[in-house]
Amino acid sequence: MIKGDSVISIDKVTVNIGVGASGEPLEKAEKLLEKLCNQKPIRTLSKSRIPSWGIRKKQPIGVKVTLRGKKALEFLNKAIEAKDRTLKRSQFDENGNFAFGISEYIDLPGVKYDPEIGIFGFDVCVSLKKRGYRIKRRKREKKKIPSNHKITKEEAIEWVEKNLNIKVR
Repeated sequence: MIKGDSVISIDKVTVNIGVGASGEPLEKAEKLLEKLCNQKPIRTLSKSRIPSWGIRKKQPIGVKVTLRGKKALEFLNKAIEAKDRTLKRSQFDENGNFAFGISEYIDLPGVKYDPEIGIFGFDVCVSLKKRGYRIKRRKREKKKIPSNHKITKEEAIEWVEKNLNIKVR
């Protein structure tokens, strides 16, 4: 059923910490992501104004890092170890991507508590792709991905169980 061109691979792994406020907590979250991923994070901005929470529009409220290639696979293996290599079916979307949360960064194997940073949790979002997905993002002659070329939820679950040794329940 799987042809040479339709081999699934990891497109990117996005690690996100939503702090909800700017200032010192945001800087600590930045330090943490840089320490965990060995890459400089970028700040994410609020999309709307929420006066009851003290959030203004376009105020920095979180940080994220996008990992690709070998770095993405290494980090994903470390993060999935913290979840005992199991995921739920509900953590997969209809396009074959999946996400999970880590409640405390000290759950990662080999990471020790840093009193300067404190305790933070983060989200890990994984995007899968097949060869040919570039047609959606290229500058010239952008096209939609045909429905027979899209990754389904079932294909993604099967690929994750086979290639990443993750149990899906």
